[in-house]
Amino acid sequence: MVAVGSMTQLVLECADVHGLAEFWAEVLDLEHPAATDDEDWLTLEWAPVGRLSFRRVDGYQPPAWPGSSGESQMHFDLLVPDFIQADLAVLDAGGRPLTEVLDPGPKAWRVYSDPAGHPFCLVSVPE
Repeated sequence: MVAVGSMTQLVLECADVHGLAEFWAEVLDLEHPAATDDEDWLTLEWAPVGRLSFRRVDGYQPPAWPGSSGESQMHFDLLVPDFIQADLAVLDAGGRPLTEVLDPGPKAWRVYSDPAGHPFCLVSVPE
């Protein structure tokens, strides 16, 4: 089968586009967003995906973690070369741990939420 397309953008809904863009720029070492008056949409360039964008939603509610029936809807994993260093960087940037470090050692991983509540994992092995 031939792919019907390629990923060009990942959009995260939130209440504060500027705050969430700053968090992800820090965590992913992306160029910080330029100053803008647009409170509803902000985009960062992120080579693996194309663009990482943030869309303001009135009454935004973060997904639940852990959910029992799909409340979190989706999450993504970030493969990191140094788990301890990445963990500290995410916490310093404002990420919130949702679990303890699981499988400590060479297969370490942990679930976090970004400031808007989107779940994501740091993983030391791409499984």
